[in-house]
Amino acid sequence: MTSFPAPPPLSRLTALPTATYRLQLQPDFPFAAAERAVPHLAGLGVSHLHLSPVLEAVPGSTHGYDVTDHRSVRAELGGEEGLRALAATARAHGLGLVVDLVPNHMAASPVHNHALRAVLRDGPDSPYARWFDVDWAAGDGRLLLPVLPARLPEVRDRFRVSGGVLRLDGQEFPLRPGTEGLPLDELLDAQWYRLGWWRLARTELNYRRFFTVSDLIGVRVEEPGVFEATHAKILELVADGVVEGLRIDHPDGLADPQGYLEDLAGATGGRCWTVVEKILTGTEELPGAWPVAGTTGYDALRRLDGVFTDPVGADTLAELYRGFVGKAADRGGRWEATERRAAYEVAGHDLAAETAALTRIAERICAADPALRDHAPWALRTAIRELLVRVPVYRTYRTGGEEVITPEAARGAKAAFAVEEEASAVDLVRDLALGLRGDGPGHRAFRTRFAQTSSALRAKSVEDTAFYRYTPLLSANEVGGDAGRPAVPVEEFHAYCLRIARDWPATGTVLSTHDTKRSADVRAAIAVLAQCPEVWAELLGEVAGVPAPDQHLAWTAWQTAFGLGTPDADRLVPALLKSVREAGLRTSWTEPDEEYERAVAEFTAAGPGRIPLRAASEAAFALEPHIRAHALGALLAQLTMPGVPELYQNTEREYRALVDPDNRAPFAAGPDDDRTALVRAALRLRRERPEAFGPGGAYVPLAAEGPAAGHCLAFARGGEVVTAVTRLPLRLVEAGGWQDTELVLPEGRWADALGGVREFTGGPATELKLAELFEERPVALLSRIADEAG
Repeated sequence: MTSFPAPPPLSRLTALPTATYRLQLQPDFPFAAAERAVPHLAGLGVSHLHLSPVLEAVPGSTHGYDVTDHRSVRAELGGEEGLRALAATARAHGLGLVVDLVPNHMAASPVHNHALRAVLRDGPDSPYARWFDVDWAAGDGRLLLPVLPARLPEVRDRFRVSGGVLRLDGQEFPLRPGTEGLPLDELLDAQWYRLGWWRLARTELNYRRFFTVSDLIGVRVEEPGVFEATHAKILELVADGVVEGLRIDHPDGLADPQGYLEDLAGATGGRCWTVVEKILTGTEELPGAWPVAGTTGYDALRRLDGVFTDPVGADTLAELYRGFVGKAADRGGRWEATERRAAYEVAGHDLAAETAALTRIAERICAADPALRDHAPWALRTAIRELLVRVPVYRTYRTGGEEVITPEAARGAKAAFAVEEEASAVDLVRDLALGLRGDGPGHRAFRTRFAQTSSALRAKSVEDTAFYRYTPLLSANEVGGDAGRPAVPVEEFHAYCLRIARDWPATGTVLSTHDTKRSADVRAAIAVLAQCPEVWAELLGEVAGVPAPDQHLAWTAWQTAFGLGTPDADRLVPALLKSVREAGLRTSWTEPDEEYERAVAEFTAAGPGRIPLRAASEAAFALEPHIRAHALGALLAQLTMPGVPELYQNTEREYRALVDPDNRAPFAAGPDDDRTALVRAALRLRRERPEAFGPGGAYVPLAAEGPAAGHCLAFARGGEVVTAVTRLPLRLVEAGGWQDTELVLPEGRWADALGGVREFTGGPATELKLAELFEERPVALLSRIADEAG
């Protein structure tokens, strides 16, 4: 038996994190590499390292969300010995570990997933059958595995049978006991699974998956035995003090997120700081009954990006976009229409199997109730689709569903029916989705599956489709964002921070993650264009000589390149190809147009991947200081606003990255820059003055006065720290600068925490000129000087 080094005794690390640092583990960056990075990361001032999933995953996986075995720590990363060694080294440097936990799904790989392999071998009688949502009554009563590269007759001669295993091109499938000696056709028909062409997944799949990814099968952690089996190793690591925090991946995919989180809190004894990857839409708030510290921070990201975006210029860009893109604009270049069309397409195409599963459940409910038997399957299917596309958030929960699936939504859904009597299917489906009609197993199954499908629909239609079709200002097209309303007023930002400080003071905050489509520095550059839409129009005119396959691509590609800052075809081509495939307007992942994609790659290499757009003109080059001001302002605001800030790997310095896999390259140490100094200063204050930033630490908005007051975002934390940053700096210059604009600091003496020997005096009788405060840099971080007499 291997002996692991015991971590030092728990001390202050049992308290809430002050800041976390996310590391993307992968075979090229295992636990040992993370261990070598610990001294540098500790020097930044974070309290915890946040690790991507650590349990066994598909060999070679660069992300770890394709879990194959919950019983062991991933061998490719160094195994449990490596993880415990990392924890010990981290603890020696004053750091704890937060781990990414994936409860919703596993890899649908029979070779690596022992639980799925047992189900395929023994069918619904397997003790592992309850692990997965399989509709055994659908189709021919077998589990469909859509894994064949072509239709069965075309690959039939490539099957091989030996040792109780069916093999095809490197894939392996267990055989039902007693069937190994059968002729191939009889053997295939005798299994508990049906091997099918991969394209059948869209319409015929009969197991719950992650979004539209058939390679990831949903797990029923609502079953006590399944929860215990899939969480035993993580809970052991928590009990041993190796893991002190948990990030819960995609809780909206679970049957009962609140129930799961309650089980988890009970199992950990409340010892873990736990946050959930919950995407909140618009003014939606995290359910108050959830026993968590908060979210992973996309709601904060939305406010941080929005408060630094010019609303007037964003509207102008949208008009320019519609004129430039013309006929290539989806739905006339209008966000609401684009979003709705994408929802219909995803519900009827990408999630056809999921809507079919809901229809089957509804049919069974109707068949068992004489009063409901006249609801036709097509009417149920139509009602399900029409209500799904009208859910404005990711999903409903135990309570509050009536506020989501409103009577107005039901009336809109009924418009799809020509006959009023047939439209009554909408009322039935709404009642079933809200749990208002019946409480039998079928009724509960419908409600659960409707909510799970709703979350998948929202993610796929908005994040992965509409955000790629509507692109006036790409910096707004981020997870949790609102492309139709990219700007957030200062008052709204303050209101959000006040609510978070009161209700969720230990929630997470982020600017860049492994899932953001563009890093914070890329988004900052793009967002500045909203302050100068005329410059953007001029730049597009200057590169018009590089012909693009279509104008929508041209706008998106050049704006992406502007954000990246330096021409790099090797990175831009994959990002732009992913963009056009996700958009699904001219090509897609499943129906690729090779000629169009070749044209996209050639255009990108010849234009955006070659021409340095940000140096193309004096006007463009002049934007660099304003881009820097935006980036520094957003970073300082994130590090000092309510919540626990997370730094994504490498973002302690300028970090320009595009959508995955570009943003998932292994961590690499680099030279310090002005971001690094800012990070160290802010995190030092968080450590030294926890009462100002932790639960109970007050958030006080500070309002400037004068002609440029709207260009200052300022707040105080716990009476000990003041953050002040510049908003919309280009507009500020155009308006004549700070002039006589002033800021009144809280009472006392204040030191410049970002360096230098400057001191400032606060109080109602003392007004600080912002021109003086921002003389050296566009941001300021002030710390109260202790009264020597005290």
